[in-house]
Amino acid sequence: MKVWEKGLTYHPKQTKALLYKVAKEMWISQYRKIETAKKYTLSLSLKQDLYSPDKAFEFEELKQAYEKALGQLSEKQREVFLMNRMEQLTYKEIAERLSISVKTVEKRMRLTLQTLRKTLNYERQ
Repeated sequence: MKVWEKGLTYHPKQTKALLYKVAKEMWISQYRKIETAKKYTLSLSLKQDLYSPDKAFEFEELKQAYEKALGQLSEKQREVFLMNRMEQLTYKEIAERLSISVKTVEKRMRLTLQTLRKTLNYERQ
């Protein structure tokens, strides 16, 4: 049926090979559909967990603590941190924009991360 639908030409001696090829392609196609459905179902369940009242409350608490911690940083540290984390700029790009050395950017980021870890009680595991 697939051979006729696709308008393929084949020789009678190649029928067995053609059947294997068509069966293989159908199996791969079905496998991909199942995997895509699994990923979609999983993403929906993760989104539901994210919007649960408990998660929303935890997220709000974390957000407030994060904003408070950012408020405790110096203006220079906050600027470098936000450029790196929010604008996704590299240390070199930040240094060029602020007309400072890359080493200064590194130092400000190091101090900023230390302050944030301390303020947010983050322990490396």
